[in-house]
Amino acid sequence: MQSNRSTIRQGWLFAFLGIAGFSLTLPATRIAVLHLDPWFVAFGRGVFASGLAAIALLATRQPWPRRHQLRGLASVALGVIVGFPVLSAWAMQELPASHGSIALSVTPLATAFFGAWLAGERLPGRFWMAALGGSGAVFAFALEAGGGSLRLGDLWLFAASLLAALGYAEGARLTRDLGGWQVISWALVLAAPWLLGPLCWIMARADLSAPSEAWAGFAYVAVVSQFLAFFLWYRGLALGGIARIGQIQLLQPFLTLGASALWLGEPLTGSLLGVAAVVVSSLWISQRTSSAKPRAFDLQSGWKLRKLKS
Repeated sequence: MQSNRSTIRQGWLFAFLGIAGFSLTLPATRIAVLHLDPWFVAFGRGVFASGLAAIALLATRQPWPRRHQLRGLASVALGVIVGFPVLSAWAMQELPASHGSIALSVTPLATAFFGAWLAGERLPGRFWMAALGGSGAVFAFALEAGGGSLRLGDLWLFAASLLAALGYAEGARLTRDLGGWQVISWALVLAAPWLLGPLCWIMARADLSAPSEAWAGFAYVAVVSQFLAFFLWYRGLALGGIARIGQIQLLQPFLTLGASALWLGEPLTGSLLGVAAVVVSSLWISQRTSSAKPRAFDLQSGWKLRKLKS
């Protein structure tokens, strides 16, 4: 029991540090797309990160993923390397970063859903009520902070959050077998050929002259948001449970709003503390609920398939 609690605490720590890295993604993207083509930012971050991933995999002589792991890696690539970057970069052309946190407030709930579906995590109704209450509180706060209305860009970010949740859950599932940094690295390498062609086409037509702050924003989303933060995030989800630890994402909009106020001068409202209290209560309830072990997961040997389909 003590060992299990220690593992969950480690999961919390790793996941929180990963979320801290992700929380600056929208402000950094906003800074970048104000001066750089959004498609260049969307595809370029993945290509740049894939170069870092290839170096890491070659330097450590990692074995190739097995055949049954490739479909999961493809889901990770679709969710967090193609889907989220493309849709969020497109949305950030017209939305303030603080407003963008509205759609992303559904990500924790979506991550819990995908964790239950893909990883077989079974959680009681009290967990789902707490997760729904926390997500609803964050949505209401982000809506108020964003001016009280939804825009077309919110729909793009809503779709981005669903794809991100899919990539989070599937990546955490594979982490128990491959390792956190290996999962994001292999997904990046597999996605690179699909990103490189569009990126070259964009670079041949786009004006890439931009101030240093735009390139700094691009560097952040390429190195931290697309690569390093996933090391911590996937490790945290794998240690503490995808659905349970995924609720830490409820804190991300508050970190994003703080960064938006600091970097971009976007205003904050007085409702922050009240909603933060609701979120903390939601997290406390969700972390105290017990869950059954996933049917397809063995703690000693990692993920196994009960039946192999020919």
